[in-house]
Amino acid sequence: MPEDRPPYPPFTQETALQKVQAAEDAWNTRDPQRVASAYTPDSLWRNRDTFVSGREEIVAFLTRKWERERDYALRKSLWAFHENRIAVRFQYEWHDAEGQWWRSYGNELWEFDEHGLMRRREASINDVAITEADRRIHGTRNMDAYGTDIPLR
Repeated sequence: MPEDRPPYPPFTQETALQKVQAAEDAWNTRDPQRVASAYTPDSLWRNRDTFVSGREEIVAFLTRKWERERDYALRKSLWAFHENRIAVRFQYEWHDAEGQWWRSYGNELWEFDEHGLMRRREASINDVAITEADRRIHGTRNMDAYGTDIPLR
């Protein structure tokens, strides 16, 4: 029996926004198993200069990522959608082992199967050093802030 992860394509404005918020919520748990369960078993990723294939590699990748990117907190924003594809902009903040804070900016392209699982993810990301005082993302979003766009800088 196939796994299901509603909402399903083709996406509407409402269902695309739901998919984006569900992804943000999952990634903010920093639980590699939970995040990987939203992807097809053979999902393909490009994350910066790293290529990942399948859930096992996704879990390993995310485990390494969140060991390095400490106190990670993410915001995603819907950019566009069409049929089974969604484009998002995102920002997240984290600090390294030395205590330097970073804001990472990026764009993702997502493609879903008919069961609502993501089968392809391409992420382009740039990092900017910030001071702790410049932080603006502190933990998960309150529900009343769902759908609020993220500032460019």
